[in-house]
Amino acid sequence: MSDSHRTLLLLRHGKSDYPPGTDDHQRPLAPRGVREAALAGDWLRASAPAVDAVLCSTAVRTRQTLQRTGIAAPVEYIDRLYDATPGTVIAEINRTSSRFHSEVRTLLVIGHEPAMSAVALGLANADASNSAAAEHISTKFPTSAIAVLRTDEPWADLALGGATLVAFHVPR
Repeated sequence: MSDSHRTLLLLRHGKSDYPPGTDDHQRPLAPRGVREAALAGDWLRASAPAVDAVLCSTAVRTRQTLQRTGIAAPVEYIDRLYDATPGTVIAEINRTSSRFHSEVRTLLVIGHEPAMSAVALGLANADASNSAAAEHISTKFPTSAIAVLRTDEPWADLALGGATLVAFHVPR
């Protein structure tokens, strides 16, 4: 990759709880989700480039996941990322440059399944990507898992097949 590459981090929210009478959007993290979201943050700080900006679903469990990661970066909470199609997630990624005042080299997106796995596999160029990571994602994208993709495309131009899947990590 050239010096112009960008890193996209796709993080599925931590394991959620199912309190009686709570609608899906309001479900909080379960104790396991709290622990695993913190582990995801530890891994991101140790293994990924510093996060410049975050796009996060408005669901309680995604907000709590972000809080537990300890990632301190400008955040946009986006309603459309909750229950989103893969195309909607990509469209929101494409708007990154218009959302933040500074240059975003590393973008963290916190969302839900099945969109996170579909976005990771859809953006990944099959010929250039880590095939073991792609196989793992196609089998299961567990809670708090992180897909790491790199691209030379500006965020506005990122499209299907426009990135390289370089890693997939499941914090446990």
